[in-house]
Amino acid sequence: MSAKQVNIVLVHGAWADGSSWAKVIAALAEQGFNVVAAPLPLTSFQDGVAALDRTLERIEGSIILVGHAYAGAVIGATRSKKVKALVYVAALAPDEGETVADVFTRAEPHPRAPKLTPDTHGLIYLPDEAFAAAFAQNASAQELSVLRAVQRPISPACISVPVARPLWRDRPAWFLVAEADRMIAAETQRFMAARMKAHTRQQPLDHTPMVTAPDTVVEIIVEAARG
Repeated sequence: MSAKQVNIVLVHGAWADGSSWAKVIAALAEQGFNVVAAPLPLTSFQDGVAALDRTLERIEGSIILVGHAYAGAVIGATRSKKVKALVYVAALAPDEGETVADVFTRAEPHPRAPKLTPDTHGLIYLPDEAFAAAFAQNASAQELSVLRAVQRPISPACISVPVARPLWRDRPAWFLVAEADRMIAAETQRFMAARMKAHTRQQPLDHTPMVTAPDTVVEIIVEAARG
Protein backbone atom coordinates (compact mmCIF):
# COMPACT_ATOMS: atom_id res chain seq x y z
CA MET A 1 0.00 0.00 0.00
CA SER A 2 1.57 3.32 -1.08
CA ALA A 3 1.73 6.39 1.13
CA LYS A 4 -0.84 8.17 -1.03
CA GLN A 5 -3.38 5.44 -0.28
CA VAL A 6 -3.02 5.72 3.50
CA ASN A 7 -4.16 8.31 6.00
CA ILE A 8 -2.39 8.57 9.35
CA VAL A 9 -4.48 9.85 12.26
CA LEU A 10 -2.51 10.79 15.37
CA VAL A 11 -4.29 11.11 18.72
CA HIS A 12 -2.75 12.89 21.71
CA GLY A 13 -3.00 11.81 25.31
CA ALA A 14 -3.60 13.62 28.59
CA TRP A 15 -1.76 16.88 29.35
CA ALA A 16 -1.01 17.38 25.67
CA ASP A 17 -2.51 18.51 22.39
CA GLY A 18 -1.90 17.84 18.71
CA SER A 19 1.30 19.90 18.72
CA SER A 20 3.05 17.06 20.54
CA TRP A 21 3.04 15.22 17.19
CA ALA A 22 4.67 18.09 15.25
CA LYS A 23 7.94 16.31 14.40
CA VAL A 24 6.12 13.09 13.44
CA ILE A 25 3.63 14.98 11.28
CA ALA A 26 6.41 16.70 9.34
CA ALA A 27 8.33 13.46 8.76
CA LEU A 28 5.26 11.49 7.62
CA ALA A 29 4.11 14.31 5.33
CA GLU A 30 7.53 14.30 3.68
CA GLN A 31 6.96 10.63 2.84
CA GLY A 32 3.66 11.46 1.16
CA PHE A 33 1.18 10.42 3.84
CA ASN A 34 -1.94 12.42 4.56
CA VAL A 35 -1.65 13.17 8.28
CA VAL A 36 -4.31 14.44 10.66
CA ALA A 37 -3.91 15.18 14.38
CA ALA A 38 -7.26 14.47 16.02
CA PRO A 39 -8.14 16.70 18.99
CA LEU A 40 -9.57 15.15 22.14
CA PRO A 41 -11.58 17.25 24.61
CA LEU A 42 -10.35 15.21 27.63
CA THR A 43 -13.71 15.87 29.31
CA SER A 44 -15.02 12.30 29.36
CA PHE A 45 -14.25 9.00 27.68
CA GLN A 46 -17.46 9.16 25.63
CA ASP A 47 -16.66 12.73 24.51
CA GLY A 48 -13.23 11.60 23.36
CA VAL A 49 -14.55 8.70 21.30
CA ALA A 50 -17.20 10.94 19.72
CA ALA A 51 -14.59 13.56 18.84
CA LEU A 52 -12.33 10.93 17.26
CA ASP A 53 -15.20 9.48 15.26
CA ARG A 54 -16.02 12.95 13.90
CA THR A 55 -12.43 13.28 12.70
CA LEU A 56 -12.47 9.83 11.09
CA GLU A 57 -15.75 10.59 9.30
CA ARG A 58 -14.07 13.48 7.45
CA ILE A 59 -11.33 11.28 6.01
CA GLU A 60 -11.61 9.27 2.82
CA GLY A 61 -9.73 6.00 2.48
CA SER A 62 -7.85 3.66 4.75
CA ILE A 63 -6.60 4.88 8.13
CA ILE A 64 -3.72 3.93 10.39
CA LEU A 65 -4.83 5.10 13.82
CA VAL A 66 -2.11 6.07 16.29
CA GLY A 67 -2.61 6.78 19.98
CA HIS A 68 -0.28 8.04 22.70
CA ALA A 69 -0.81 7.29 26.40
CA TYR A 70 -4.49 7.84 27.34
CA ALA A 71 -5.44 7.96 23.65
CA GLY A 72 -4.67 4.26 23.37
CA ALA A 73 -8.00 3.60 25.09
CA VAL A 74 -9.82 6.02 22.80
CA ILE A 75 -8.50 4.58 19.54
CA GLY A 76 -9.55 1.12 20.74
CA ALA A 77 -13.11 2.33 21.20
CA THR A 78 -13.84 3.52 17.68
CA ARG A 79 -15.82 1.25 15.37
CA SER A 80 -14.79 2.91 12.13
CA LYS A 81 -14.37 0.39 9.32
CA LYS A 82 -11.81 2.70 7.73
CA VAL A 83 -9.25 1.82 10.39
CA LYS A 84 -6.92 -0.85 9.04
CA ALA A 85 -4.36 -0.96 11.85
CA LEU A 86 -3.67 0.53 15.27
CA VAL A 87 -0.39 1.85 16.62
CA TYR A 88 0.17 2.32 20.36
CA VAL A 89 2.94 4.69 21.42
CA ALA A 90 3.65 4.22 25.14
CA ALA A 91 -0.10 3.88 25.36
CA LEU A 92 -2.83 2.44 27.56
CA ALA A 93 -4.95 -0.36 26.12
CA PRO A 94 -7.69 -1.54 28.46
CA ASP A 95 -9.52 -4.73 27.56
CA GLU A 96 -13.28 -5.21 27.65
CA GLY A 97 -14.64 -4.36 31.09
CA GLU A 98 -11.48 -2.57 32.23
CA THR A 99 -11.04 1.16 32.79
CA VAL A 100 -8.06 3.29 31.84
CA ALA A 101 -7.31 3.64 35.55
CA ASP A 102 -7.22 -0.15 35.91
CA VAL A 103 -4.32 -0.52 33.49
CA PHE A 104 -2.61 2.74 34.47
CA THR A 105 -2.30 1.59 38.07
CA ARG A 106 -1.47 -2.05 37.29
CA ALA A 107 2.18 -1.70 38.34
CA GLU A 108 3.89 0.26 41.09
CA PRO A 109 4.47 3.89 40.01
CA HIS A 110 7.96 5.11 39.23
CA PRO A 111 9.56 7.01 42.14
CA ARG A 112 9.58 10.19 40.01
CA ALA A 113 5.97 9.81 38.87
CA PRO A 114 3.76 12.71 40.02
CA LYS A 115 0.91 12.37 42.47
CA LEU A 116 -2.23 13.27 40.54
CA THR A 117 -5.32 14.79 42.13
CA PRO A 118 -8.22 16.82 40.69
CA ASP A 119 -8.31 20.56 41.31
CA THR A 120 -11.32 22.52 42.59
CA HIS A 121 -12.92 22.21 39.14
CA GLY A 122 -12.52 18.44 39.11
CA LEU A 123 -9.74 18.49 36.49
CA ILE A 124 -6.32 16.87 36.75
CA TYR A 125 -3.33 18.96 35.74
CA LEU A 126 0.23 17.73 35.54
CA PRO A 127 2.46 19.70 37.95
CA ASP A 128 5.01 21.85 36.13
CA GLU A 129 7.96 20.00 37.64
CA ALA A 130 6.57 16.65 36.45
CA PHE A 131 7.26 17.45 32.80
CA ALA A 132 11.02 17.28 33.29
CA ALA A 133 10.90 14.66 36.03
CA ALA A 134 8.57 12.09 34.45
CA PHE A 135 6.61 13.18 31.38
CA ALA A 136 9.54 13.94 29.09
CA GLN A 137 12.81 13.62 30.98
CA ASN A 138 14.75 13.35 27.70
CA ALA A 139 13.30 16.54 26.22
CA SER A 140 15.28 19.73 25.72
CA ALA A 141 14.54 22.86 27.76
CA GLN A 142 12.77 24.37 24.74
CA GLU A 143 10.64 21.27 24.22
CA LEU A 144 9.70 21.19 27.89
CA SER A 145 8.64 24.84 27.72
CA VAL A 146 6.26 24.04 24.88
CA LEU A 147 4.87 20.93 26.58
CA ARG A 148 4.16 22.87 29.77
CA ALA A 149 2.61 25.77 27.87
CA VAL A 150 0.13 23.69 25.84
CA GLN A 151 -0.87 21.12 28.48
CA ARG A 152 -4.56 20.36 28.71
CA PRO A 153 -6.08 18.85 31.87
CA ILE A 154 -7.94 15.56 31.92
CA SER A 155 -11.19 14.76 33.71
CA PRO A 156 -11.49 11.65 35.91
CA ALA A 157 -14.50 10.81 33.69
CA CYS A 158 -11.97 9.85 31.00
CA ILE A 159 -10.34 7.11 33.01
CA SER A 160 -13.12 5.61 35.13
CA VAL A 161 -15.41 4.12 32.45
CA PRO A 162 -15.21 0.39 31.61
CA VAL A 163 -14.57 -0.03 27.89
CA ALA A 164 -16.35 -2.27 25.40
CA ARG A 165 -14.59 -4.84 23.22
CA PRO A 166 -11.51 -2.95 21.96
CA LEU A 167 -10.76 -2.66 18.27
CA TRP A 168 -7.31 -4.20 18.76
CA ARG A 169 -9.06 -7.55 19.12
CA ASP A 170 -10.17 -7.24 15.49
CA ARG A 171 -7.37 -5.29 13.80
CA PRO A 172 -3.61 -5.73 13.58
CA ALA A 173 -1.74 -3.69 16.16
CA TRP A 174 1.76 -2.30 16.67
CA PHE A 175 3.13 -1.22 20.05
CA LEU A 176 6.13 0.96 20.86
CA VAL A 177 7.14 0.15 24.45
CA ALA A 178 8.98 3.04 26.11
CA GLU A 179 11.29 1.26 28.53
CA ALA A 180 12.29 4.45 30.39
CA ASP A 181 8.70 5.65 30.77
CA ARG A 182 8.09 7.14 34.23
CA MET A 183 4.36 7.69 33.71
CA ILE A 184 3.21 4.26 32.41
CA ALA A 185 5.41 1.43 33.65
CA ALA A 186 7.26 -0.46 30.93
CA GLU A 187 6.08 -3.66 32.61
CA THR A 188 2.48 -2.56 32.00
CA GLN A 189 3.21 -1.65 28.40
CA ARG A 190 4.77 -5.03 27.73
CA PHE A 191 1.77 -6.77 29.30
CA MET A 192 -0.68 -4.87 27.10
CA ALA A 193 1.40 -5.41 23.95
CA ALA A 194 1.59 -9.15 24.61
CA ARG A 195 -2.11 -9.36 25.36
CA MET A 196 -3.05 -7.77 22.05
CA LYS A 197 -0.42 -9.84 20.19
CA ALA A 198 1.00 -6.63 18.81
CA HIS A 199 4.06 -6.21 16.61
CA THR A 200 6.25 -4.81 19.37
CA ARG A 201 9.32 -2.61 19.53
CA GLN A 202 11.05 -1.84 22.83
CA GLN A 203 13.36 1.13 23.14
CA PRO A 204 14.88 3.02 26.13
CA LEU A 205 12.55 5.99 25.56
CA ASP A 206 10.68 8.33 27.88
CA HIS A 207 6.91 8.83 27.97
CA THR A 208 6.83 11.17 24.96
CA PRO A 209 8.75 9.46 22.13
CA MET A 210 6.97 11.59 19.53
CA VAL A 211 8.87 14.56 20.96
CA THR A 212 12.15 12.98 22.05
CA ALA A 213 12.52 10.12 19.53
CA PRO A 214 10.29 11.00 16.57
CA ASP A 215 12.24 8.89 14.05
CA THR A 216 11.46 5.74 16.03
CA VAL A 217 7.77 6.66 16.15
CA VAL A 218 7.71 7.34 12.42
CA GLU A 219 9.37 3.98 11.70
CA ILE A 220 6.74 1.96 13.54
CA ILE A 221 3.89 3.95 11.96
CA VAL A 222 5.29 3.40 8.47
CA GLU A 223 5.72 -0.29 9.25
CA ALA A 224 2.04 -0.50 10.21
CA ALA A 225 1.02 1.44 7.10
CA ARG A 226 2.88 -1.02 4.89
CA GLY A 227 1.31 -3.92 6.72
